[in-house]
Amino acid sequence: MAKTKRISQNNGANLGFEEKLWQAADKMRGHMDPGEYKHVALGLIFLKYISDAFEEHRAKLAKDKHADLEDRDYYTADNVFWVPKPARWSNIQNNAKQTTIGKLIDDAMVAIL
Repeated sequence: MAKTKRISQNNGANLGFEEKLWQAADKMRGHMDPGEYKHVALGLIFLKYISDAFEEHRAKLAKDKHADLEDRDYYTADNVFWVPKPARWSNIQNNAKQTTIGKLIDDAMVAIL
């Protein structure tokens, strides 16, 4: 497989993570059809993104002693996805080595709907 060009920022600096990202994606894909794999990869990227946004908003809410950190309305009022505990990236990351990781991710995606 040909090496991909490094993505650079506007200032010309190399980011340097592309090779590791490519290797991780290739390992995760295994023998899966690329047409199917894109749904898996995009789903994981989406789940990571909303989980990060949720945690960032949660940190802001934690500064308010009257805020309920587990109340969905505090998040949706500010257009932040509510991410239930089982769907949070930290939970997925902590269980990544389990044989049931596929089901855990499927359940996480269902939980955020």
